[in-house]
Amino acid sequence: DVQLVESGGGSVQAGGSLRLSCEASGITYRDPCMGWFRLTPGNERERVATVDGYGGTYYAPSVQGRFFVSREKGKHALLLQLNSVKPGDTGMYYCAVRLNSGCPIFPRDFEHWGQGTQVTVS
Repeated sequence: DVQLVESGGGSVQAGGSLRLSCEASGITYRDPCMGWFRLTPGNERERVATVDGYGGTYYAPSVQGRFFVSREKGKHALLLQLNSVKPGDTGMYYCAVRLNSGCPIFPRDFEHWGQGTQVTVS
């Protein structure tokens, strides 16, 4: 079974930095599409950043230039570096993986999810 475990969340002051980590197990497919999503105040999962099988990345406009997504080499692990955080970045952050082809936009197209890690910016 595929399992994703996020860590690294916490409380941080506006302007500060945080790094989130997602450890994945049970994945045999090399470099699948993986991404970070966060829960909006309207309770929807918003795509924050993704990385596809070729290393291509996507960032939501609201985080472009502040957040950086990367894979940890040799592991099925995904990192998210959050810099210059703002109160609007507050939320539950989820890691997700898609084992089918493609690196989609919509959360519903990702098959496996972690439990989430809370980020609070004050």
